[in-house]
Amino acid sequence: MILIQDAVISDDIKDHAFVCDLEKCKGACCVEGDLGAPLEESELKELEDCYDVVKPYLSAAGVEAIEKEGLYIKDFEGDYSTTTIGGKECAFAIYDEENVLKCGIEQAYIDGKTTFKKPISCHLYPIRITKYDHYEALNYDRWSICSAACTLGEKLGVPIYKFLKVALIRKYGEAWYQELCDDIEGNS
Repeated sequence: MILIQDAVISDDIKDHAFVCDLEKCKGACCVEGDLGAPLEESELKELEDCYDVVKPYLSAAGVEAIEKEGLYIKDFEGDYSTTTIGGKECAFAIYDEENVLKCGIEQAYIDGKTTFKKPISCHLYPIRITKYDHYEALNYDRWSICSAACTLGEKLGVPIYKFLKVALIRKYGEAWYQELCDDIEGNS
């Protein structure tokens, strides 16, 4: 276990390799699961603010689901997540020309239409964060649909914390990430 400021990081994040392999999984994480993408409360306003510029990127079914159910839902535990289409794919997911699911929010971001890249939970995957009163726990979420990502990560020799460098810096900052690297690489 690694402790950096108010975050407890599982050793799995340094010990396991991972590099998304969209050619193999086709973006299955945008479809599989019980809910849409987990959202932090601070992201709700960002989602509301960017919806008008993101909407043209979305599928008709995605827009319909959002207009019927809203941009996000609050579950029975009080947590927020993106709306889904019929309880399956995220309403913000879009298919590219190769039938791979990608994020409509992220595409609008890439095109310079919004400053909101995508939900941090998506950007940080396969790390899942559990919030407690005085700290956050960062754990590796093993999911069979990501087996190709594990294989590619092993082949390329990329541990999870390095694969997620940009996302971890987005969430916790450059100094935090450097402290994580110093701790891991100084104790390997």
